[in-house]
Amino acid sequence: MPTPQNPADATAMMPVPAFAAHDHAHCTADALTRAEAVTAAAGLRLTPVRRRVLEILLEEHRALGAYDVLARLATDGFGNQPPVAYRALEFLVEHGLAHRIQRLNAFTACTHPGEAHAPAFLICRTCATVAEAEAAPARAALDTAAAPLGFVIERITIEAMGLCPKCRDASA
Repeated sequence: MPTPQNPADATAMMPVPAFAAHDHAHCTADALTRAEAVTAAAGLRLTPVRRRVLEILLEEHRALGAYDVLARLATDGFGNQPPVAYRALEFLVEHGLAHRIQRLNAFTACTHPGEAHAPAFLICRTCATVAEAEAAPARAALDTAAAPLGFVIERITIEAMGLCPKCRDASA
């Protein structure tokens, strides 16, 4: 991998953890610790159901539908009524601990909870792994394009479909 000339570009050139070998247990524990800090700082509670939903989303770097989450919650004894899952997912999304992947109508844990960021979602069309990449440069380009039109972008979601390195290598 080339060395970036500008240290600020280093983050953009690093492998996305969902597609790279990493200590997933550490990844999960770190995300839960950050989620607890984010909710505590905001005076919110990471209730047992909310925490378990986040743990479910963190188990793999994949997006899960609400009914997939609900099935896991029911197995864990948290009930099987859809509002249980939907309320927890809504809380996690609202407070930046998870993201909704529109194309898949599913949810994934945020890899940068508590940080201001502009994510782009890289979705493998074969294995459904979802990686969160920084999309600030794309956001800046869209803001620049919108400005002469007098349009102010308030929210943007970038979802890209493709092949992760593992699936790309397997198909080669």
